[in-house]
Amino acid sequence: MTKNKCCGTNMEEQNSGVFETISIAQAKDVCPMCEDYAKRQESKPIAVICCEGACLRGEVARQAANIICHSLAPEKTVRICLGGAFTKNTGQRNLVRKAKKVIALEGCFIKCSSRMMKGVIGDLELEVIVADELFDFDPNLFGVNEMSEDLVKTHAQEVAKKIVEKL
Repeated sequence: MTKNKCCGTNMEEQNSGVFETISIAQAKDVCPMCEDYAKRQESKPIAVICCEGACLRGEVARQAANIICHSLAPEKTVRICLGGAFTKNTGQRNLVRKAKKVIALEGCFIKCSSRMMKGVIGDLELEVIVADELFDFDPNLFGVNEMSEDLVKTHAQEVAKKIVEKL
């Protein structure tokens, strides 16, 4: 299988030990539906955070995470809202914090979702899975619109099945 690194530079190695400080305005409000969802899901042992990127790799990862949590393994996995978990210390973050296992399904080697969550839960242990290493495609493609929707769905199914086989 071909390594699908789009840029050829491993940013994790390049920036090891270097941090960026980000100020995020605290949310005044809490979504009651999100909090209810978190309460209903808290018994599930596996939390799945995911790349939410707008590129092809992120879209495959996002769809695969949804397939895992809502179709293939809904009884043991909970899909996390990355934005909610990252920006608010409420139910979504608690699902990540309290899970027996956290899977970070990354679109590519930049590994945004796992880095984000480690930024707010410093001692978080997680299993990082890079989706673009689990399917074959033209590594020169970047945009979601550069591949048919049907093929994106096919790749997402392939990635999801490979991950569920190892749960």
